[in-house]
Amino acid sequence: MKVSATGRNKKRVYLNSEQDYRDQRNITINIAPAAAERLARRYGAPADRFFMGKNIRVHGAARRERIDFVGANLRPTGLYYYQTHVHVTDPDQISIVSD
Repeated sequence: MKVSATGRNKKRVYLNSEQDYRDQRNITINIAPAAAERLARRYGAPADRFFMGKNIRVHGAARRERIDFVGANLRPTGLYYYQTHVHVTDPDQISIVSD
């Protein structure tokens, strides 16, 4: 897949196939903190910056996951959507594919 958008929070790095991560066609590569650190050391840049715009191959199971919206009080609002995620725990799960 081509990485069209990226994101991160305090713990994880996300690589997305679509500009809008909520798009039902999007596939999100969800990289665990330890794997993200190892990828950054390997490539000399954080994974979200390094992989942006690149074509990648990821080994792992794609799973549909429910994402709940939370309010200002961090409680679920009852609203949700689904995303397709592939969880990466080992940096060797990701490789760059030539154009």
